Amino acid sequence: MSHYLLSVVYPADGVPPSPEELQEITGRVEAFKDELKAAGAWVFAGGLHDPDAATVVRVEGNEVLTADGPFVETKEQLGGLNIIEAPDLDAALRWAEKASRATGTPIEVRPFQWASL
Repeated sequence: MSHYLLSVVYPADGVPPSPEELQEITGRVEAFKDELKAAGAWVFAGGLHDPDAATVVRVEGNEVLTADGPFVETKEQLGGLNIIEAPDLDAALRWAEKASRATGTPIEVRPFQWASL
């Protein structure tokens, strides 16, 4: 088994869903997570605060520098993540399809460099 990161991709200038839409999305995401757990594929998942809540830490020599906000400006931002266990990339892509249907957002799939956690 390998581990994959399923990144939930939000547009940086996207419009937040209405409370009713958010409730519907939350229900679909919980059902997706329950399906992952039932299949033994769930490792970890979580949503993230907006990018303006980020702090970037950089070490230059003996100095530690911190900066508010995301390190790079992009059209899309990481909104959440799932770490899953899957036998291969094809299986991870099938989970990503389900995650995309649940969240209504694109999902980036990226394998970890090591074989298992």
